[in-house]
Amino acid sequence: MWFARYAQGGGLNDVKRAARERVRLEAVGLFEGSAKNREIAVALRVSERSVERWRRQWRERGREGVRSKGSPGRPRLSSCQMARLERELERGPLAHGWADQRWTLARVKTLIGRLFHVSYTVEGTWRLLKRHGWSWQQPARRAIERDDGAVELWKKEVWPQVKARRRPAEPGSSSRTRPASR
Repeated sequence: MWFARYAQGGGLNDVKRAARERVRLEAVGLFEGSAKNREIAVALRVSERSVERWRRQWRERGREGVRSKGSPGRPRLSSCQMARLERELERGPLAHGWADQRWTLARVKTLIGRLFHVSYTVEGTWRLLKRHGWSWQQPARRAIERDDGAVELWKKEVWPQVKARRRPAEPGSSSRTRPASR
């Protein structure tokens, strides 16, 4: 059994990405020397499949074909874009065509797409906002119209009638047909 020089998967920082690129460029030097894929894989301690893939990329696009494509990470907004986003958020949802004054993550995500042509997930939008000091908001107090007495009355009288009753437990069968119909 042998081990690869580096683990599979992403999440590399710039230093590790550069190290991987050096290994691929070292393989290119061996390609030019007519070395076999198996020999290259053993020499560089990588899989033969990786060497095959690098050789194909090298044939198709030369040295540039095996160079790093950069971080595959999610797009980030620049500081200027973030400042503009904050100004637009301060203007409120009504200014951007929504019918009420609630900023939801889905709306902020849509706004980012409209303004900067950058796609974030809802979760990514939340992380972006949190990273820049924004937080979710909760009303400080209850609505003036709320009638606590009516709520308690509803819980005692209406909810028990609406709530689905549990069926009594009976011996069951895993058969698709009823036992009586067999």
